[in-house]
Amino acid sequence: MIVDLSAANNLIHKKSLIIVGPTAIGKSTVAVMLAKTFNGEVIGLDSRQIYRNMPIGTAQPSIKERDGVPHHLIGIRSPSEIISAGEYARLVNKIIQNVKSNQNLPIICGGSGLYYRALTQGFFNESSSDEKIRESLNKRLNRDGAEVLLAELNSIDPEYSKVVHPNNHKRILRALEIFEITGKSPSEHFRKQEKNNQREKFLSIYLKTNIDALVPRINHRINKMLANGWLEEVKGLQRLGLKDNTHSMESLGYKYLIQYLKGKKNLNDTIERIKIETRQFARKQIKWFDKEEMDITIDIPEISNEVIFRHILQAINDF
Repeated sequence: MIVDLSAANNLIHKKSLIIVGPTAIGKSTVAVMLAKTFNGEVIGLDSRQIYRNMPIGTAQPSIKERDGVPHHLIGIRSPSEIISAGEYARLVNKIIQNVKSNQNLPIICGGSGLYYRALTQGFFNESSSDEKIRESLNKRLNRDGAEVLLAELNSIDPEYSKVVHPNNHKRILRALEIFEITGKSPSEHFRKQEKNNQREKFLSIYLKTNIDALVPRINHRINKMLANGWLEEVKGLQRLGLKDNTHSMESLGYKYLIQYLKGKKNLNDTIERIKIETRQFARKQIKWFDKEEMDITIDIPEISNEVIFRHILQAINDF
């Protein structure tokens, strides 16, 4: 496939690119390829890759994988901190301005559907909070467990509960807090939020595939992460004093490695549970992005970074 890039260059001169899709589809690699083609810089759109000391378990692109392309919002925050979708969107917008001031193309890349929505549509007012309600919900979490609270969220907001991971206690608690304060579910707020016309600033590209095509890549990635020292990474985080229920330690796979290190699981069962959880997460990502408004959707039956790259170039040129 030979692509004339003249039309693509004219288009992306006016917009920033967003590359989204499920885990292990190859977003980071393709983002680097696009950055080298269009003189771009990559901005992370990932709720976990922003943390320091967690490069392996959060699949942060290595220095080699970045291939000389500047990357932003990767490994810059302490794993003891929590960052909201609204704050993340503000960080991304600030970096976009800096990248453009250097005459470079911002390429936002990641798999966080909530952060994508906050960036492109804005977010309902997150300022409403109630310390007493939050304290009460935290006590219930410690007493009853996340599954009970997630079931309650499901009865209030079945749509939102389907895309909230059971380990993401912060998001579960925040959703219930919003409901108790406002009497409306997060999904109601999403539907009623005012569009802030941010989408026109971006060219959004959704890399889509079926879960069967992702499974071998997910399995390979997890095996590689473990071979590269994921367990040692978890031990290092524990030595830093991070508790098991710290927001960052609730990232995909970490709880099972913690259980293994405590002697509660054998290694084979641990690895299998991580692979199952990652497949479930990928399904949720696909369901989320299927509902979002996208400029370009590329359905990929067989995943190949080079093929995906060429399809993106053609799609941008034809847009």
